Amino acid sequence: MTDQPLPDRPATGDGADQHQHTDPAWHPETLTVHAGLAPDELTGAVAPPIYQTATFAQEGVGRPRGGWEYARTGNPTRARLEQAIAALEGGTHGLAFASGSATTSVIATLALPTERILCVNDVYGGTFRLFERVLRDTGVDASYHDFAGDPMGELDRALDARTRLVWLETPTNPHLRVIDIAAIGQRLAKHAGARGERPILVVDNTFASPLSQQPLKLGADIVFHSATKYLSGHSDTISGVLATSRDDLYERLSFLQNAIGAVPGPMDCFLVLRGLRTLALRIERHSANGQAVAEALAARDDIERVNYPGLRSGRHAHPSADLAARQMRYPGGMVSFVPAARDGRSADERARNFVEGTRIFVLAESLGGVESLCEIPAVMTHGSVANSPLEVSTALVRLSVGVENVDDLIGDVTQALDRA
Repeated sequence: MTDQPLPDRPATGDGADQHQHTDPAWHPETLTVHAGLAPDELTGAVAPPIYQTATFAQEGVGRPRGGWEYARTGNPTRARLEQAIAALEGGTHGLAFASGSATTSVIATLALPTERILCVNDVYGGTFRLFERVLRDTGVDASYHDFAGDPMGELDRALDARTRLVWLETPTNPHLRVIDIAAIGQRLAKHAGARGERPILVVDNTFASPLSQQPLKLGADIVFHSATKYLSGHSDTISGVLATSRDDLYERLSFLQNAIGAVPGPMDCFLVLRGLRTLALRIERHSANGQAVAEALAARDDIERVNYPGLRSGRHAHPSADLAARQMRYPGGMVSFVPAARDGRSADERARNFVEGTRIFVLAESLGGVESLCEIPAVMTHGSVANSPLEVSTALVRLSVGVENVDDLIGDVTQALDRA
């Protein structure tokens, strides 16, 4: 992180500087434990205190102590989380928000009326809802593109002088498509979009986590997460974060963070920070379990389709498995599949029977927690894309594979499918 405060941000005192100084040469597994989590500068507490305060006493009029004034503008616990996500994503600046959706909204505010957002055509339902039912009424135009199947062709056809943002998820939600971030970044570098500037490349990295891929190093301008998911890892907080290495974007986004005010409380920041300490261990286990569950599904003859970036052979081989292997350290813990019709029951019926018949996988929205979850996106997380070109099959099941014993997980999937 920079040692110099930007306008409208709290100044960084000597104590706060102390926990900025992680070494970018450290491996990701080390950064997850130490980024933003140096011992408390005042007491040496290895678990830094939670600054559960709304405001800060000042030394005099216009002389805030250590730069801290009001907790919407800045809080020491939140500052630690912001420094941590910047370090983990290989960026220079981080910002934290009250939710992943709040993060999405603030980033999207970079597009002004008459400007365009080019979005991947497989995206979280809440993102589609924001673009279509909020931003479109303000004059911001969003369109949706197959950046996984034909990225250069889609960009050649869609880029114009009004393009402000190019918005990616990779892997995508819920079909687990993988997009070549570096190739898209290189193509955007050659284009003058809105305001005569290169379009801003935004990547939702929620499904992968910084332990699997770092989009900023692949050419993205902004990377963001629903920190509710893998970063916190325990399904006990709602939060969002972003990172960037562009000073101009950080200055504007930090202004919007303060002006709009959708910031997380210190307890939520603490919960995400605590979760980060075990992120490396969890992602490794999520991914190993996800691979095993995907392979078990792919081996069955009553499965129509399996979507998983780690499947490299067989009839369910992922079309971008080679790209995933180059771009990601781990294929991840997210799997989606469509059961085949069987014994007079349709694929839709079997999908519902499956999610209602699991014993370990909990039927619930969200993902990335230590516990395994299952859902039907079409009527849960992606209900807002119904009757649109992004509509999801009602037979598609999405799994968030947790860290439980892998044999128990495969056994649960097996018994639920056998009975579905």
